[in-house]
Amino acid sequence: MQAEAIAPADAAELIRNAAALIFDVDGTLAETEELHRRAFNLAFARHGLDWHWDRAAYKDLLRVTGGKERIRAFHTRQWVAPRLSDADIAELHRIKTAHYAELVETGCCSLRPGVAELLAAAKARGQRLAIATTTSHGNIDALLSRALGPRWAADFGAIVAGDDVKHKKPAPDVYLEILARLKLDGPDCLAIEDSANGLIAASGANIPVLITRSMFFRDDDFAAARAVLDDLSELGGSKTKTEKQPHAQ
Repeated sequence: MQAEAIAPADAAELIRNAAALIFDVDGTLAETEELHRRAFNLAFARHGLDWHWDRAAYKDLLRVTGGKERIRAFHTRQWVAPRLSDADIAELHRIKTAHYAELVETGCCSLRPGVAELLAAAKARGQRLAIATTTSHGNIDALLSRALGPRWAADFGAIVAGDDVKHKKPAPDVYLEILARLKLDGPDCLAIEDSANGLIAASGANIPVLITRSMFFRDDDFAAARAVLDDLSELGGSKTKTEKQPHAQ
């Protein structure tokens, strides 16, 4: 059954009542996708490829979850030979990940508004925290070590990345693995996401979802979310309501 979107004050109550808050990373904790795009292009240049992903191309490619999968999908669309081997793609992705970490280290990508405050409040309440993401452990650590400090992982009861499961979002695998590790039921938790793929993944594990709109996914269809906010700073009650989202154009 589709849940109605609710006001920020009610979203705050939804958050407080959850046994665990499960966060996506890219686009949710921070607007990282533009850094990922730049890192991919740097990796392509270093690898001698004449590929360049502009924002429009990258927005389309984001429908493919997972960096290595995104490279494979793009290469397949080019109809060029020779085919990149799995080893080639893994090396490209390794180079890309290193460039991403370097970009993050410059301090140009801070947490989104309201994220640090929510994490601190949840920790003070003794609420459990988890991460369910398609990105790699290296990317998570690069971002959160800079944003939260080197011991950031101690505050999270479970961290599941894309390569930890068989199927990436929109499959529910990462969320099902989080629930297994936390020993909790889906309806007792709350997923915080920014994309339709994330919404589908969490819903597939029977976890209610709060959406915060992000740069690349703000026009996705979020009608099935419990709440849709511009960002988590709205939980302070500065805005009166959330809006149901139209289907993506």
